[in-house]
Amino acid sequence: MGKGKVYLIPTVLQEEALETIPSYIPDYVKDCQVFFVENDKTARRFLKKIWKEMVIDDYQWFIIHKAETAVTQSFLQLLKAGKNIGIISEAGCPGVADPGQILVQAAQQANITVKPLVGPNSILLALMASGMNGQCFQFHGYLPIDSLERKKKIKELEADSQKRNCTQIFIETPYRNNPLIKDILDSCREETHICIAVDITGPTETIRTQTVKNWKAKVPDIHKRLAIFLLQGRNN
Repeated sequence: MGKGKVYLIPTVLQEEALETIPSYIPDYVKDCQVFFVENDKTARRFLKKIWKEMVIDDYQWFIIHKAETAVTQSFLQLLKAGKNIGIISEAGCPGVADPGQILVQAAQQANITVKPLVGPNSILLALMASGMNGQCFQFHGYLPIDSLERKKKIKELEADSQKRNCTQIFIETPYRNNPLIKDILDSCREETHICIAVDITGPTETIRTQTVKNWKAKVPDIHKRLAIFLLQGRNN
């Protein structure tokens, strides 16, 4: 018996945005026998929406969490037994800013075929719409929670961006969006460009790039909304 394959199955960024999922994705779902997911409730609901005939109980389900050793061992054992596995993130593409990356790494080390599938990714969509440098960019995940440490990090990112003409990308827990915006505006030079992308692919999507000076004139309130932030320093 041959080894199974790993399919990296994209999911929506916004629950109502099913049109962002390519029509061929259900074909790969049907080829899976097992799913490793970040959240089983939302993953099952998503799969039922794109394939209404799916019988959820016909499949094995595992929660990734932080891909503990036991989860990774189960993952590899199933692949070696010939099972095809789908990995599903909580939002967007698995393996990118997502705990599924640990499983993909294990699959690569075991010489397992990994098939990435096209779908929405907030990092790339925000970068595309920002007008910032798409030739050189870095994603940093979450910045420090402590305001002093966060301001220090923001200044470091700004200096690095200015030096290398590199776009800096980061995220925050939705209920801390507004404090992060305040720290960005307090820390950065007025000519630095900031993009704030909110509710990407949803009906309330807004993606706006302005200088710090212009953002200060009208500070946005995006409390508890899904957002991603981009920064690019300028030399003039």
